Amino acid sequence: SHDPTLALVSRSFRSLLSSPLLSSARRLLRRTQPSLYLVLRHPSSPSSSSSASSPASHLWFTLHSSRRLVPIAPIPSPSIGSAFAVVGSRIYVLGGSVNDVASPRVWVLDCRFHRWEPGPSMRVGREFAAAGVVGEKLYVMGGCTLDTWSRAAHWAEVLDPGAGSWAAVPSESLEVREKWMHASAVVDGRIYAMADRGGVVYDVDKEVWESVEDELDMGWRGRACVIDGVLYCYDYLGKIRGFDVKAGVWKELKGVESGLPKFLCGATMTNLGGNLVVVWEGKGGGKEMEVWCAEIAVKKDEHGELVGCICWSDLVLKVSNGSSIVNCLAVALSSWSD
Repeated sequence: SHDPTLALVSRSFRSLLSSPLLSSARRLLRRTQPSLYLVLRHPSSPSSSSSASSPASHLWFTLHSSRRLVPIAPIPSPSIGSAFAVVGSRIYVLGGSVNDVASPRVWVLDCRFHRWEPGPSMRVGREFAAAGVVGEKLYVMGGCTLDTWSRAAHWAEVLDPGAGSWAAVPSESLEVREKWMHASAVVDGRIYAMADRGGVVYDVDKEVWESVEDELDMGWRGRACVIDGVLYCYDYLGKIRGFDVKAGVWKELKGVESGLPKFLCGATMTNLGGNLVVVWEGKGGGKEMEVWCAEIAVKKDEHGELVGCICWSDLVLKVSNGSSIVNCLAVALSSWSD
């Protein structure tokens, strides 16, 4: 957390802190700490049907140790409907709609110094795509119209961040290739991408596409995260539920009913160092909207039921009414030894 300040001391300090060798050494020493990042859409930002975009349309925050969200530099070129993925200490913002046109552009946030840099552009423009990371390679799928052979051939593609280049992922075997994807997750090397009607699974090792099973499709609503092979999401009944992929069943997360509001408006979640973090919108006074956050330790009990224990829950930010949560992401940042 002190790296951005240390980097200002001198060029040699900045060079050392930016070195991939230092990051690798920290990871090998298991000196990492999970950090939470939140993206909000400001009320001045356009709707998905607007033809304009302002630099202030998306606001970025990170969770401070005081359990308050503090702002960081906004993305240089905001867009509507971007996909997000975390590779190491970097957040990739993929595509989105700019002036009603799907963009292939990629922006990368170096979370060590909160510095934005352009990433390698995708082969086609995408908006509301699905993304997932397996083996430090970033996969993106959907979000593009299949009106040409080129776009159909690149419905899915993969980025090797080290090489800085995208390559097509063969998807000719897919019978249905939806344009807009509303959710995605990675479980045991398999990338799940959900559309409005059904979803697909890509097994990275086997290079095989499959359809998402009906049980998962029927119960998956909104943003989700995966912890110990269980996919958690927030359903329309106001419950946090988990889908055990191996067992193929949904189960309600018990033990959190009394510690959370009955309904979590705009809820999104992520895996923060093995704990489930849920962020939601609350009603503030006057012209403000509240952003609330809870960290929950989750596990399976001796009967295989999902049990949660709320570590903490607090108001972390107040913003203008009309704001909305876009996404939250967890990044494992390398830290200094104690």
